[in-house]
Amino acid sequence: MTLTLTVSDEVRALAPGFTHIAVEAHGLVNGPSTEAGAAVLDDAARRLSARLDGRAPHEDPHMAAWREVYTAFGAKPSRTRNSAEALAKRALSDAGLPRINVLVDLYNAVSVAHLIPVGGEDIDRIQGGMRLVRAGGEEDFTTVAGGEQVVEHPEAGEVVWRDEAGVTCRRWNWRQGPRTRLTEQTTSGIFLLESMAPMPVSEVSAAATELAELLEKFSPGARITVRAPEPAV
Repeated sequence: MTLTLTVSDEVRALAPGFTHIAVEAHGLVNGPSTEAGAAVLDDAARRLSARLDGRAPHEDPHMAAWREVYTAFGAKPSRTRNSAEALAKRALSDAGLPRINVLVDLYNAVSVAHLIPVGGEDIDRIQGGMRLVRAGGEEDFTTVAGGEQVVEHPEAGEVVWRDEAGVTCRRWNWRQGPRTRLTEQTTSGIFLLESMAPMPVSEVSAAATELAELLEKFSPGARITVRAPEPAV
């Protein structure tokens, strides 16, 4: 059964230029990071550097649009960067991009190369459908602090992804919870590519196609579907 994804009217009103595309994949093979995956990450960092041409990530028009939206729901974008800006900043630093596992490395590479926030969730760990909503403030968000699981709550009005069990990602795409993240045991995943105007939908579609092709390359035989873009309204 296809996982349902819903964007609330409140989020649409906050960010009318928002678009997202989902890549759904079954029959995936995950595992520790590989040299081949590292090469994909290194190539993404080179593409990012060429794209920015000496600018800082936040100076890119797409990242600037995300910063405006973060400010609109009460977040401080200089402190809580969207996932693409945070990864881009890491890619340009001496630390370089992290190596997590094969699947995470692939979607991080696409995120950096295109400067698009991309997230991945384990479909088998999601309860019900996923919804992008403005939080009431009482929702549970399970995370890890000091090596222990703790339950936090988003701020009222914060934009979050959630399922029936609680919040899966805070501040739109800032921090993912461990409950639904892609692990080395993951075989089915949903990958979300999120954009704001002025980025053309055609570029988001191209990034989704690139991710689908990478998933097929690293998990031959996987059943992969690129869903039609969710347009701005």
